[in-house]
Amino acid sequence: MLSFLPFAKAEKQQEKAEQPPKQTISVPSSVMNIAKDNTYPNPHVDMPRLEPSDLTKELIESSKVKIENPDLIRMLNETTVNSTPFALGYRAIVYLGQWPLNYESVETAPNWEYQKINTNYFDNRGGNSPYQIHYVQEAQKIIRGGLTAKVANTEEVKNMMMIKAMQKSGLPLSFETIIGGGTKKDQIYNVPPKMLGYLHAYAPAVNEKGKVTYGEVYLMLKGGKKMIVIKNVTSQGISAWIPIQDHVSFGFMASEHPR
Repeated sequence: MLSFLPFAKAEKQQEKAEQPPKQTISVPSSVMNIAKDNTYPNPHVDMPRLEPSDLTKELIESSKVKIENPDLIRMLNETTVNSTPFALGYRAIVYLGQWPLNYESVETAPNWEYQKINTNYFDNRGGNSPYQIHYVQEAQKIIRGGLTAKVANTEEVKNMMMIKAMQKSGLPLSFETIIGGGTKKDQIYNVPPKMLGYLHAYAPAVNEKGKVTYGEVYLMLKGGKKMIVIKNVTSQGISAWIPIQDHVSFGFMASEHPR
């Protein structure tokens, strides 16, 4: 009278790319976009929106705890439940595992000097006129972010945190970005005569802070009804550093003595 196929393949919903979010964090003039200049082509990171199936929407709405985890939504999209209105008295509970259910962002703050990646230098102490220098990346640099503490289901938590951080900041974020050796920028910095000039380059990042909620997920079938039941709900504070892709922050200084 009622059959349940827990993970039978249903027709998958397409993942639709959302419009780029509006930039809400003001980028200082010392930070430049090097996407067109970078000798290493970083892959574009977008925010795919997984469209829940009708059944998944019904199940998500039945839960008392908000479900936002794209991986859990994808699994529910691949679930089919065949029932009949005559299955009175039928009851079944299927354990789907413990999942990170949602992430609530508390703060998204930029650090424009997250990691130093390069220094261009010129000694003009013997010169009588200003000397012009510009940014040239001397060696390839890999900038990695990550969670500041160990949590269960790390990759799923990182994915939810990055989605929220991109929505709030409007910046291109990635937990790993690469600045290729030989990358240049034409912006000129003048080293005065009788002085040394230092042009420091930094990879910026955002510090994302918030709370992740975990729970044990059960699919309950009761008569002709289908619902999600969450048990043993816990919350944990978490933060992460997420680099801003293809951006470099510059700091120029002139000194009479070596630094």
